[in-house]
Amino acid sequence: MSLADLEARLAEDLSLLNLPAAPWVPAREGVLDVLVVGAGMCGLAALAELRFLGIDNSLAIDSAPEGFEGPWETFARMRTLRSPKTLTGPALGLPALTFRAWFTAQWGAAAWEALGKIPKGQWMEYLRWYRRVLALPIRNETRLTDLRGDGDLLAVTLATPEGEERLLARRVVLATGRSGLGGGAVPEALRGVDRKFWAHSADEIDFAALRGRDVVVVGAGASAVDNAATALEAGAARVDLLIRRETIPAVNKLTGIGSPGTELGLGSLPDEWKLKIHGYAAQQQVPPPSHSVRRVSDHPNAHFHLGCALTGAAAQDGRLRIDTSRGSFSTDFLIAGTGFRNDFADRAELSAIAPHVLSWGDRADFPDHLPSDGPMGQSPYLAEDFTFLERSPGTCPALQRIHCFNDAAMLSHGKVSGDIPAVSVGAKRLGRAIAAAFFREDIEAQFDKLQAYDTAELMGDEYDAAPELPR
Repeated sequence: MSLADLEARLAEDLSLLNLPAAPWVPAREGVLDVLVVGAGMCGLAALAELRFLGIDNSLAIDSAPEGFEGPWETFARMRTLRSPKTLTGPALGLPALTFRAWFTAQWGAAAWEALGKIPKGQWMEYLRWYRRVLALPIRNETRLTDLRGDGDLLAVTLATPEGEERLLARRVVLATGRSGLGGGAVPEALRGVDRKFWAHSADEIDFAALRGRDVVVVGAGASAVDNAATALEAGAARVDLLIRRETIPAVNKLTGIGSPGTELGLGSLPDEWKLKIHGYAAQQQVPPPSHSVRRVSDHPNAHFHLGCALTGAAAQDGRLRIDTSRGSFSTDFLIAGTGFRNDFADRAELSAIAPHVLSWGDRADFPDHLPSDGPMGQSPYLAEDFTFLERSPGTCPALQRIHCFNDAAMLSHGKVSGDIPAVSVGAKRLGRAIAAAFFREDIEAQFDKLQAYDTAELMGDEYDAAPELPR
């Protein structure tokens, strides 16, 4: 089978399933039904599901050039994905839309069997094909700069290559990936330090400029380890990893309950169970992949410092002085592999809605032992359809039309809007919720359509009326 054969098979499968469904949402002149912000994996899956459901007046935007959406060709510095190659990802239940089908159509079944982990660049090629084969409408190099309510609609301002543009939409889906609603989580010790001395792991970093220099990496997660490896491979003279814990986590606890039950049921649990499960997983932490750690430890000039927390940093004599819980030393450059936060601080485009969003930490029943300004406390408390809820009811009704389909939704919905394993579950949940909402909102127009429908199935000559009842 060739890729052309696979595409023909996919087209036939879609036809057999009557997908995409015929458009059914009443048109509003000058109004987009759904704007998806972000065209990475989650944005693609969400947009595809919307169009499968007949919501065709939908569009995605992405600030990146075409083919460079998401992290895969930018700040994802791993060699391969950590997810098993067998996961179906954003295929939305269609076998011909899976990575495996795409791969085997080009390189065959034997190559599939020989494949270990999926190279990250190959995953990006698959997503490019996914976009093309489904003909998804996406505008690249287009960035959201403002979002606010406008009556029963949302007013959206965009920065485009042609200049500023304003449009109206009924719904907006924030498919903004790992950075969710905020940006990189930066250690307090780095605040105020000249940026020429440090970067966050999600920043654009000139690794070639680190050749022959000393580098410190803070953190023990996958991004920290992958950045350390990239620096070493670029020729850094020495790389020191500062790891606050006494040991690097070894077990990915959430894998222990990975199942369709978790994907479908975690989001419907009582709050206390959501907090218990995610709190436990966060406390245990997700280990970096074994192959990523070996990628670092294979270099004799790599040094893992356990039980070593960053406590301070300052420019000194042209270098960066690093203070830790185990002592101080100097380096040339620091990379903070310290994850992301959801405090809206780096999202000026959401400033009109941010003060009104209810977070988990705002709730009266949020546990006292958890900081309300910590990662879980700052997570948005979402409705069943991924929409935001108001901190003070009635202050920002626009929130009920904005869907948070990114990593920040994890505490409310489980891992269905950020990672490969369950993204199709999340996209289907989101799409069906939006379809149901549109039907409810347009019920009068739908009833008018019901009454106006007059396509006869009987022509009148199929039977004769009996003249009288039997005696």
